[in-house]
Amino acid sequence: MVGVKLPVLDHGHVMLVDYMGSDTRVEEVARLSYNTGGLTGGGTSTNDEKGRTLRDTRGLLRYLLRHAHTSPFEQVCVTLDMKMPIFVARQLVRHRTQKLNEVSARYSVLPEEFYVPDLSQVCVQSDTNKQGRGEVLPLEVGEAVRENIKQHSENGFRLYRDLLERGVARETARMVLSLNTYTHWCTTWDAHNLLHMLRLRLDPHAQWEVREYARVISEIVRVWLPLTWEAFTDYTLQSVRLSRHEWEVLVQSLDREQVARLLSLGESGGSEKLSLREKREFLARLDTVSSPPFSREE
Repeated sequence: MVGVKLPVLDHGHVMLVDYMGSDTRVEEVARLSYNTGGLTGGGTSTNDEKGRTLRDTRGLLRYLLRHAHTSPFEQVCVTLDMKMPIFVARQLVRHRTQKLNEVSARYSVLPEEFYVPDLSQVCVQSDTNKQGRGEVLPLEVGEAVRENIKQHSENGFRLYRDLLERGVARETARMVLSLNTYTHWCTTWDAHNLLHMLRLRLDPHAQWEVREYARVISEIVRVWLPLTWEAFTDYTLQSVRLSRHEWEVLVQSLDREQVARLLSLGESGGSEKLSLREKREFLARLDTVSSPPFSREE
């Protein structure tokens, strides 16, 4: 995937430039905490001199993410080349724990590239979400809105070019461009902070355009760190977070013996996918109603 521009929106892209480390590197770094191993230098093998297997690596990575032991994931990183509308960039830059260099309109002249949303994304303001969209606007209204956005953006670039031709400084001329103008940057994330960004920006409440970039980035991570991505999906993306009171209501409504029986039989939905250790941890949580699992010492 290195060097391949993956298209996003109408003029944007995400391209994998480089990466360092792998699932195995995360495992090796984690094992250093117990003084049970060291770095091999390659970071790509699935077995080491002590007979560690892919299954062992998978089990350790799942344990690390399940219990929020995140520092080993900071030891691997990825560099991405991205082009996106300014309003998308400003949401991604909220995640400060990344290293980036962005094109500067003080030093260069920006190309006439701006984002015009598809009709399916021209919506009314949501009645229930102060920062989100509601229903799609009627066709004729949506088409008129898109045309207005297009004309406004073209007028902005027309004025931008005119100011430059009159000798106005680039840093001043850029002020007339709108937030849907495309910007371009190169950014480096470690896996821990990248997964944190994806947790927020893949959420259905995130802006659709930002989710599109997060979706493409997640495909890169899935190929780069397949075991980490599997665990992240299970324990973060598709997990459920409960408050203390919600947890107490849930536990009090369960029959522990029936749950234990279903777990031992590999029934009850995806319980056959739980490791023995996960089953034991789950049953231990059910034994504690007054103290939720996140307040207990492991």
